[in-house]
Amino acid sequence: MKDKILFIDRDGTIIEECPKTYQIDSIEKIIFMKKVIFFLSKIKKKLDYKFVLVSNQDGLGSSSFPKEKFWPIHNHIIKILKSEGIDFISTHIDKTFENEKKYTRKPKIGMLTDYLTENYDIEKSFVIGDRLTDVLLAYNLGCKSIWIKKNNDFYNLTREEKDYYITTKKEILNNTISLKTDKWKDIYKYLCYISYNSINKKKKRITLETNVKIYLSIYGTGKNNIKTGLGFFDHLLQQISIHGNIDLNINTKGDLHIDEHHTIEDTGITFGEIFNNLLGDRIGIERYGFYILPMDDCISTIAIDLGGRSNLVWETKFKRDKIGGVSTEMFYHFFKSFSEYAKCNIYVNSVGKNEHHKIESIFKCFARAVNMAVKRNSFNKIPSTKGVL
Repeated sequence: MKDKILFIDRDGTIIEECPKTYQIDSIEKIIFMKKVIFFLSKIKKKLDYKFVLVSNQDGLGSSSFPKEKFWPIHNHIIKILKSEGIDFISTHIDKTFENEKKYTRKPKIGMLTDYLTENYDIEKSFVIGDRLTDVLLAYNLGCKSIWIKKNNDFYNLTREEKDYYITTKKEILNNTISLKTDKWKDIYKYLCYISYNSINKKKKRITLETNVKIYLSIYGTGKNNIKTGLGFFDHLLQQISIHGNIDLNINTKGDLHIDEHHTIEDTGITFGEIFNNLLGDRIGIERYGFYILPMDDCISTIAIDLGGRSNLVWETKFKRDKIGGVSTEMFYHFFKSFSEYAKCNIYVNSVGKNEHHKIESIFKCFARAVNMAVKRNSFNKIPSTKGVL
């Protein structure tokens, strides 16, 4: 798996800038950005990004900025961050002045060419900084930018930024900047959203009766490729994908020469297992979902609680033994298997005249309820007074 990088500026991003000299050369000048340590620590613990520090320090090592004043202060900052579990896989500091126009100075990428290899997922990486040069660094690297900016108008740019702004097309900036904010809480929430939307897992279940392979992304767009050997069952599973905005690939090979029982049961078990794995500790999800869905002559109601306990209430009856070649008793069994292995409560009610409409509306309604329950909220807490699910 390729590493994703957060290229993080220092001054104005991790610590406050010192506007008069733009040199942090004494302990008194160290003021951390509000909540930066708290949220950088959460990003480090919860999300799969590597941290790289990238900074321009004008004239570092010259008489105007002796290295003896810089390194003890810088090392002190790094030590404080490390004490909170925030470490950097590397540090890149350019020491040149702006007028030297060196290839190593941001927004140029001379310091960072080692990251433009197959070992790193640069397209899913971000540059986080307070300068327009950080935005342009992201553009030059081929990744996105998170711009920490309190005042985003032209008059608050530095001279160097104004020069870049004048020569840069607006569409380049708009396409590169993913988020403008001056709050690290917003950055954390945005990176969580991006990460959760990209999470997917694969799961296999192989027994003497079935071979089940499932790929699932809970926060998807409804893409699916489903093959179970049971056409009508495939059709119902597609409803979960499309109406739940779930990306879902299922390939089940079962002993259909006996009957459909093992195929449907093991598909439900495997689907439940991977669903539960993707939810993880369930931090920040809505937890509850409920939906009422009409379909022609029938109406279905689903309520779901992703609370970590398994239970199924099934209040619907079918007048036919089979629908689409599938035994109607197996619909209950599918949801029972899913509930047990996904560790959730499901309440199902459906009434109507057409049996095909009833079961299809149940699957559609289930998908909508799941979509509601897995939504991420802004609280980033366990949705329970117990503090654990």
